[in-house]
Amino acid sequence: MGSMVPPNKEVSQEIFPYIRVYADGTFLRLAGTEVAPPGLDPATSVLSKDVPISIPSSKIELSIRMYIPSSALSATLPPKLPLILYFHGGAFIISSTADPKYHNSLNAIVSCSESILVSLDYRRCPEHPLPASFDDSWTLLLWILRQSEPETPNREPWLERHADFGRVFLAGDSGGANMAHHLALRVSRSLPGISFPGMIMIHPYFWGKEPIGKEKENDFGRRMVDGWWRFVCPSSKGNDDPLINPFPEGKCPEGMGEMPVRRVIVMVAAEDMLRDRGRLYYEMLTEKSGWKGKGEMFKTEGAGHVFHIIDHESDKAKDLFKRLSRFINET
Repeated sequence: MGSMVPPNKEVSQEIFPYIRVYADGTFLRLAGTEVAPPGLDPATSVLSKDVPISIPSSKIELSIRMYIPSSALSATLPPKLPLILYFHGGAFIISSTADPKYHNSLNAIVSCSESILVSLDYRRCPEHPLPASFDDSWTLLLWILRQSEPETPNREPWLERHADFGRVFLAGDSGGANMAHHLALRVSRSLPGISFPGMIMIHPYFWGKEPIGKEKENDFGRRMVDGWWRFVCPSSKGNDDPLINPFPEGKCPEGMGEMPVRRVIVMVAAEDMLRDRGRLYYEMLTEKSGWKGKGEMFKTEGAGHVFHIIDHESDKAKDLFKRLSRFINET
């Protein structure tokens, strides 16, 4: 239903540039439907595979795409590598772990950072309304915690042999960065004692009812982003729902001061409609929340939203990957 063109039908709404919804409830995703298989990437020598995951307390079965440098698998002494839990973007509507653009960019990140990366194929809207995707990130974390326990039966071999469970990073771009933030908050409230060396927020998708910064000069862009959020979360709070606006009253949410991460890097792009939200997030976290960790900002000039996903071979994308790698390996 989401990827095949249905017969001529009455269109009830079109959420540009993501999805077209028909009056009978069927829909057509307009982007992010392409599929790349896992396997060895000859350009980076990174190997990937798809793995089903589940936890005993949930009936939901999910899938991850896991990446590892192929050199790690052939090493005589298996190296222990940092582990990145990655959440892809797509406004909670489009894309997947098999999206070629994500597949290529994550190969590049793994190659540059010499890490293991787990990309979650979380449930999307409209089939699975929010907060389904946020719940799926929680399921992934609980599964990872089980994998870190030696007594767990049938552990995933790549993780058992090569993952350094003391160096687990939360990461994501756009809506995925939003998910990383909310996952960290949930850990602070529900899993005391669990912490992470770092969190990577790439072009985070946050929003709000009142425009800030350059948003005030882009009425068309604001209406477009407003439409995205109304579609995935038609709640009474609208753009000030805490899932999309962490600071609706200029205050930090409960638990932000206890964020269980030692370092956070917030990456923004100068031509991105969402850049001021990323900057606000950095300022609130480091100046207003009481958080004791170390925050960093990284800004790419002359680039737009998730440019590194759109063209992972550009010089600007390679600079971003290098900065991300340095953040991981310095932590």
